[in-house]
Formats: sequence, C-alpha cells, structure tokens
Amino acid sequence: QNYLDNFWPDLKAAHELFDSIVQARRERESESQENHGKEYPEHLPVEVLEAGIKSGRYLQGALNVNKHRAQLEAFVRLQGLGSKDTG
Repeated sequence: QNYLDNFWPDLKAAHELFDSIVQARRERESESQENHGKEYPEHLPVEVLEAGIKSGRYLQGALNVNKHRAQLEAFVRLQGLGSKDTG
C-alpha cells in the first residue's frame, strides 16, 4: 500500500487491484478461521449421506477419471443407471 501511495498515487487500476487482493485475502482468512484452520470443510457423516441417498438429495456412483487427462476429464457413473439395467 505504501509503495502504491508513494510512487503511483494516480494509478487507479493498481490501487483497485491491490484493494481486491486485500479483500480476497481477508475473506480467505475468515473462511479458514470458520473451518478451524482447515482448507476444506469436513466430509458429511455417513448417516447424513445414507439418509440423503435414500431421500434422493444425493446420488451415489463411481468416479471415473481419464488417466491421461485427469485434470480435465472425469465423470460419475450412477449406480442403477447402467446399460444392463435399462433392458
């Protein structure tokens, strides 16, 4: 902030970018504190998942990931919806 104020006081875009970065960092720190320092929230308990599957809120299936393009291609094959079951 001091660098921008001293050397680029009239560069509005740089000040807006800096403010945006500061805000994003604050939000991330706040989320981290809410999650007790964990980057990701914990998984749901098994009982909640089972009830959600039975009620239709959640779907259950097998995750298939392309080994050659793992970051780009994946799909979930839902249980009970295979081609053998549609006959």
